[in-house]
Amino acid sequence: MSGWREIRGKNSEGYPDPTATTALANIAREERRQRGLRSRLDGEIFENMIQTSLDWYRDKGLAYVEKTPEPMRPLAPPNKQGQFKACYTKAGQPDFKGTLIGGRAIVFEAKHTGDDRIEYGRLTAEQVQSLTDHDRLGAAAYVMVSFKLQNFYRIPWSVWRDMKELYGRKYIKEAELAPYRVKFIAGVIKLLEGVETTLAEMEANK
Repeated sequence: MSGWREIRGKNSEGYPDPTATTALANIAREERRQRGLRSRLDGEIFENMIQTSLDWYRDKGLAYVEKTPEPMRPLAPPNKQGQFKACYTKAGQPDFKGTLIGGRAIVFEAKHTGDDRIEYGRLTAEQVQSLTDHDRLGAAAYVMVSFKLQNFYRIPWSVWRDMKELYGRKYIKEAELAPYRVKFIAGVIKLLEGVETTLAEMEANK
């Protein structure tokens, strides 16, 4: 009987031979893992596209905006080369911060989705508070959203913040974001187009 227990659940080559239910669960788990990897990779690509676009604005003398460093916690003292082990902690700040020509601050969070909607819950409570505080003090505050790395939208913070009241739910469908779409031309997301115009008008009215 003990020998039967040892070979039970294995195929002719000696590998585990799971039941259909277990096999389906394993497939579903692997699909979720692959989707997660794809989502993270797409998010990194989107951030790289944003950085390329911000470099273009910087070279034009229109803005200087930087990626906010990821918060991390050291796990051990540094070695002789100054290297140390660390882990990322919970993100508490929006992804990008900087200054527009004329002195106005700008801050925005970047989110990518492969779906047809973007969820309010994609931002942490700390990011919501930070964007709210910056917006209240007069900064240009936004959420930059990529849909499938093809269409890009600059959502004003007031719209994102009041999503539930404006749309009746805590998500926005891409089809509803047409007023906030920004162009993608020659490898540059024109993510500040219109923001400069607004700033120029503010300066002219002083």
